[in-house]
Amino acid sequence: MPITSTRLRIAIVNSSSFGRYFPEHIDRLAALGEVRRFMFPPDIEGRALAEALQGFPILIVSVSPRFGPEFFAWKDETWLIARHGIGVDNIHLPSATAHGVLVTRVTPWMERDAVAEMTVALLLTLLRRIPEAATAVREGRWAERAAFVGWELRGKTVGLIGFGNIGSRVGEILACGFHARVLAFDPGVSPEAVREAGAEPVDLETLLREADVISLHAALTEENFHMLSHEEFAKMKPGVLLVNTARGELIDEAALLAALASGRVAGAALDVVEGEPIGPDHPLLRFPNVLVVPHIAAYTHETLRRMGEKVIADVERVLRGEIPDEVVNPEVLPHAQAFQGRSGSSGG
Repeated sequence: MPITSTRLRIAIVNSSSFGRYFPEHIDRLAALGEVRRFMFPPDIEGRALAEALQGFPILIVSVSPRFGPEFFAWKDETWLIARHGIGVDNIHLPSATAHGVLVTRVTPWMERDAVAEMTVALLLTLLRRIPEAATAVREGRWAERAAFVGWELRGKTVGLIGFGNIGSRVGEILACGFHARVLAFDPGVSPEAVREAGAEPVDLETLLREADVISLHAALTEENFHMLSHEEFAKMKPGVLLVNTARGELIDEAALLAALASGRVAGAALDVVEGEPIGPDHPLLRFPNVLVVPHIAAYTHETLRRMGEKVIADVERVLRGEIPDEVVNPEVLPHAQAFQGRSGSSGG
């Protein structure tokens, strides 16, 4: 039964990009109901978050804050949480399902090329020491150009941790475009599929031991939290380069800092950092061989347009009583609040 209500309220939570470059996305939502933006601290408590979002049955959310069990326990009627992105690790899916809340995400291919290209760009930036060289020119130190000797990617061994949607595209670019040797560790992908994509399937220990460059593309789960810690860094080649465009929490920050200080890691390029956003006094930024950008791998005009249109389509379909694409908790469908024939939001 389609949901109709003049009191429909839609919250955009912690997304600085949704609607910014394509204001027509906000206009489309505004035709459906009241739209309001919220910015919360990433570590806001669940009850406080729920109370702030009372009366908003539809939420469009970013990578933060966390929507945990406490949030769902205190939140009033919620029909849809539409993730403006691929990862849903900040949403406790069992709690969402228990409370009848549909959770959707952006279709993974929509971010694939943008994130893969950013990964390669970060890697090349490290190899060729581009920021240091550019800074030297701005500071009138052109004569120091011989200090910025880099490395070629051709012939290097690159280890990809995660070989799914994005990791496989990175592997394709590196193998076909740069003739690098690509190793892939991903228990969820068959060895045959890895080989067909031009990479070598290996276990994690082999990857750590042989890779000149390590790039992370795994989804964050309870099992792989801090999957690269002191023991793993000790197994890496001295002088390894590290790239992370997946999730900051895959890396034990203290272990990375120690590996940078010892020289085990010769450089790191990070689109994501544990506990982001970080400030200018963060210890990682003390290292000149560390490049951190503010979680922008998916930020291209093409990708943001596709992502925005997908999220809006999710909202529109739910309001028509239809099942949206990419429901990540399909077991909720038989008792989803959105399809119980209710109209109006229960909040004030």
